[in-house]
Amino acid sequence: MASLTSVTGIIFANMHDSTITDLTKVRTMGSVPFGARYRLIDFPLSNMVNSGISSVGVITKSNYQSLLDHLGSGGSWDLSRKASRLRLLPPYGNAANSYTQGGLYRGRLEALANVIRFIENASSDYIVMSDCNVIVNIDFKKVLEFHVKKDADITVVYGRGSYTSEELKTKTILNINQDDLVYDVLLRPETISVSTNKGSESAAGEIPAAVNSSMNMYVMSKNFLLDIVKESASRSLYSFEVDIMQRRCNELKIFGYKYDGYYSQIDSMITYIKANMELMDFDTRMKVFDPNRPIYTKVRDEAPAKYGLQACVTNSLIADGCVIEGSVENCVLFRGVKVGKNSVIKNSIIMQDTVINEKCEMNYIVADKDVMVGSYRTVMGTVDYPVFVGKGDSV
Repeated sequence: MASLTSVTGIIFANMHDSTITDLTKVRTMGSVPFGARYRLIDFPLSNMVNSGISSVGVITKSNYQSLLDHLGSGGSWDLSRKASRLRLLPPYGNAANSYTQGGLYRGRLEALANVIRFIENASSDYIVMSDCNVIVNIDFKKVLEFHVKKDADITVVYGRGSYTSEELKTKTILNINQDDLVYDVLLRPETISVSTNKGSESAAGEIPAAVNSSMNMYVMSKNFLLDIVKESASRSLYSFEVDIMQRRCNELKIFGYKYDGYYSQIDSMITYIKANMELMDFDTRMKVFDPNRPIYTKVRDEAPAKYGLQACVTNSLIADGCVIEGSVENCVLFRGVKVGKNSVIKNSIIMQDTVINEKCEMNYIVADKDVMVGSYRTVMGTVDYPVFVGKGDSV
């Protein structure tokens, strides 16, 4: 069994940017705010640190200024070290190497080719790769043990869930036999039939009770990863899911590790809002923010939230630095948000340093950072069609 000190982590900060474009116009997927005081990258990064992985590379692509500010030197995750530490890997970093001409990558394989020197120089036997779009608290030690036990080429972490045909369009569906071997991979299917989901009694074309959805987390040996990256670069291949997972599924030993705990996969504004709102439930919150496996984030020293005499707050997450003088119900308020007197805010996500003045009424709103809402404003969305207010905008 390999020691976790011989594992290097790689996080893709920009994968899935196109799924929530409203929030990723000015930032990467990894730096999207979540849960009142966190960023999405906090979850894979904390999972790796809690699993004993002390060397982590973060692959960026564009709009990563806020990510750099958030991560800093990695001190908040105890990764500010001399040897094993956090490394930020921007594009264009290896334009002169023999595997890629550098630049903005098209897919995961090109991104890895751009940082191949980082992989080659890693003093580890195994690589754990993760995207930033899954809210989960997972122990990678167990995944690595499974990988070694199965003598796998690739281990992919998956969860089992039910999805509508619209939700399936954003998923990677894995068909797995009783020995945990992946025998088929479907990329963003519109329907799932019996032939591709054994054990279901659904008619062809119908959505089965549950399918195996990839959580975009992979484990493989360092040497195996280097081989497939170099080979793919020489063939101008760039998609890990298409060119490796799907096309070489029956050639390689690809195993699926089933994660049975809570997770939420963010692939639309609806799922982003849902994932935030699910944190209102105590049991869910304790599964995500397990005190034995904490989720770390950048510390911003603020005064505690302040509540006025007329304030009324129910079933909401309120971060430090907020000033609440109105009514807040079923909301997530980030640091420094101000809600004026006689304002009523419901079912909304209000991000950092947004100011809502007096006598406003807001429902099903996602307000980005530094929004200014004037007095006597009414903004209404619905659960299926929430209203988004961009960063720094005024209403």
